[in-house]
Amino acid sequence: MNGQRHAPVRPFWFCASCVRPWPCEQAKVELVADYSDEPKLLGVDMADCLAEASRDLTDLYWTGPDPVEHYVRFLGWVKQALAAHRPRDPGQSHWF
Repeated sequence: MNGQRHAPVRPFWFCASCVRPWPCEQAKVELVADYSDEPKLLGVDMADCLAEASRDLTDLYWTGPDPVEHYVRFLGWVKQALAAHRPRDPGQSHWF
């Protein structure tokens, strides 16, 4: 790894580090860690990214992104990723 964060390159929405579609697998790991104090905001922010990416990519390519694939790419992974990092103590509150 080159030490660079796995951040989106706009308006193309590929990863600045690995050049895969963003969020790439490493970006997802980084995002879950970044939002560990406010996990519910991860879904909100990823929904904003989904909307922004849809606008950007529609402006670039006349067909625009496939809505189902785009949902899976930006939001489809969030709930499962947060559940995997949820506190294991049954006395602690749930993240979602």
